[in-house]
Amino acid sequence: MTPWELRHVPFKYQLSDWTLFSCALPLQCRSATLLGAPIPASLPPDAERLPGSEGFMIRALPLEERLPPLTRTGDYLRYVPLQYEHCYIDLTLGFERYQEKFSSKTRSTIKRKIRKYAEHCGGEIPWKIYREPAQMREFFRLAREVSAVSYQERLLDAGLPDSEDYIREAEARAANGTVRAYILFDGDRPVSYLYCPIENDVLIYAYLGYDPGYMKHSVGTVLQWLALESLFAEGGFKAFDFTEGQSDHKRLFSTHQMLRAHVFMVRASLRNAAVVRSHHLMNRFSNWLGNTLDKLGLKARIKRLIRFK
Repeated sequence: MTPWELRHVPFKYQLSDWTLFSCALPLQCRSATLLGAPIPASLPPDAERLPGSEGFMIRALPLEERLPPLTRTGDYLRYVPLQYEHCYIDLTLGFERYQEKFSSKTRSTIKRKIRKYAEHCGGEIPWKIYREPAQMREFFRLAREVSAVSYQERLLDAGLPDSEDYIREAEARAANGTVRAYILFDGDRPVSYLYCPIENDVLIYAYLGYDPGYMKHSVGTVLQWLALESLFAEGGFKAFDFTEGQSDHKRLFSTHQMLRAHVFMVRASLRNAAVVRSHHLMNRFSNWLGNTLDKLGLKARIKRLIRFK
């Protein structure tokens, strides 16, 4: 795991996919490694609480079994707001073995999408890999054109950053070989992007987006396949980490899934109990609302309205 770091961690109160407000607690935070083995949930934090800290947070903790969302453990409240099947790709397999994980029908579908996009582009698919420091500003300029119209930015507030500090960080990563970035084009027009920092030979699925006008061309799938083919050919990487959250896209491309959770151990005070219990209740209501909107067919309509606004 990474070292402990004291941070002010925001608890976001959301209704379905929309954030209403947040409340922060000072916590000692660390993240589990991608390839770490599952551990028993009863293990306590392996550090003393620092002055000013209200407890601990471990991101992406691999679990042996699912946990109740809220329990009392000694002097702490253990809060588990997110449990998910963490998807990743074993990049040591080789591309031929990787393709064998797909059914013949799925392989045929992916190849058909790639072939149809190549036909749309006049025979060859224009795309580019960005890995050198001098290429990073071009990547961000072009990728931001896509991000500005993508639903990741409009709906999820998860668009590609465009701050000078972040671009300089990307340039520094490129200088030491710890970033890969990709853009898919239609002619000279960027239509999809993928940005992957590299940590300990593991590529992080950090930012992606596509032009919603190209949804019917499956440009996200096309770029993902081209990028993976390139990464397998390059070699030297351990894994492609799809990070937290679940989606059909991640499940489709992953070779492995592991149960993980964000686990909070906060001091059992009245204030902390109010924060985590109200956050838990809001999450339950938010999930109910999202499911209800889904059943009524309204959630997808609302998302489409926001995407194309």
